[in-house]
Amino acid sequence: MSADKIKIAKELWKKANEAMAREQFDYAVDTLFKAMALVPDNLVYRQTLRGAAKKMYGDNGSGARMAGMKTMKVKGRIKKAHLTKDWKGMDQAAEEGLRVNPWDAALNAAVGEACKNLGFANVALYGYELALKTEPENKDYNRQYALLQEERGNYNDAISGWTRVYKIDPDDHEARSKITQLQANTVMRRGGYEDAKSTQEMKTAYDFDRKSAQKKQPGQQEADGPGMSLEADLQRAIRKDPSDVGSHLKLADLYKREKRLEEAARMLETALQLSGGDPTIREQAEDVELERMRHNHELAKDAFRANPQDETAKRNAVELGKEILLREIEILSKRVERYPKDARLKFELAQRYMQSQAFSKAIPLLQQAAADNRIECEVLVKLGDCFHREKKPALALRQFEKARDLVNVHEKPDLFKTIHYALGVLYQAAGDKQKAEFHFQEVLGVDYEYRDTLKRLEALQAGGDE
Repeated sequence: MSADKIKIAKELWKKANEAMAREQFDYAVDTLFKAMALVPDNLVYRQTLRGAAKKMYGDNGSGARMAGMKTMKVKGRIKKAHLTKDWKGMDQAAEEGLRVNPWDAALNAAVGEACKNLGFANVALYGYELALKTEPENKDYNRQYALLQEERGNYNDAISGWTRVYKIDPDDHEARSKITQLQANTVMRRGGYEDAKSTQEMKTAYDFDRKSAQKKQPGQQEADGPGMSLEADLQRAIRKDPSDVGSHLKLADLYKREKRLEEAARMLETALQLSGGDPTIREQAEDVELERMRHNHELAKDAFRANPQDETAKRNAVELGKEILLREIEILSKRVERYPKDARLKFELAQRYMQSQAFSKAIPLLQQAAADNRIECEVLVKLGDCFHREKKPALALRQFEKARDLVNVHEKPDLFKTIHYALGVLYQAAGDKQKAEFHFQEVLGVDYEYRDTLKRLEALQAGGDE
């Protein structure tokens, strides 16, 4: 940002404020719009502009007369800019629309999305906050708000956003997971766990997370009264009321955070029985079960790595890996039935089926998951892979071509290479030398040593097939 632009923007902002003091809101909006365009990452200019625009319309909550029709062309430009990832153009168009109706939720959200991609985090968050004031029940706006707050380290605000998402859609698997994760992050930050570099430091951090920590004096018994230990407090609460599901869940969560997985599993099993089989608690128990299985699998792999000649150790590691995969498929299948609208769950289950070579089972799940534009590109790549393995090259080509139009080499270089390599191989097999060369060259432009791309390209240019 040039110093001249910043200086000019400051002068414009000053003039706009003077105009607002004289209630010349039309002039103030025009002047602030120019200042915002010169320094688009300045949050104050945006806030002042929005305030002036609202005053211009007498705080009527709807903007100009027939604002909906007047902003139709602007929203068309926003859609086009979004498709081409022209974030600057999208931001500019949205701001033009907000001069007509500063309360428009979609326009404020468009500013939020554009500025998020431009790296203007403060402005992006402001855009989504305004959008939520108009449409507080909008699931996507709450999701984006929560993600931005999490990036800024504002975990409590992020939890509030995800909680609203969950209330809007109780089937949203990501919201449930995020709430749990962020609650744990909040506790870790308060206790200093994030900076712990050893088990002893972790214990010290945990001590600071107690409500009223006291130092143990030489020769003194460790105090175990109320407030001295979260674990002891919860155990007392359970003894006082053995039927209290909440206390069991809190203690299970504590054990899980401390990686005391067997104790967490026992506590969750008791909570599940007390609740009469609450499916949400069952899911928590299943997650702990999988975590324990993965931990045991890592131990088995470590044993094999330590002695590669030990066939028993090798067999144990392989068998445990198969057991985990089968259990994941079983658990995810039930969750897909319970949350039929959760595209991410379907994507996870499809990937497990791919691991087990059950491509025909993965395909319909991936086709449904592709409807979620947040994961569409990754899903299409997996779908193309499935069709390729099922000997359906035409269908595979179609998926990879669609994925190619969605991927950005700077944002996802690995995915970019995967897509173009697959297209190169498929076109090579189809005998389309020109297209195959193009896609292999795209890969080499990013990674000259990627797989056997160079060998394939040289073979094509020499007149061979491989």
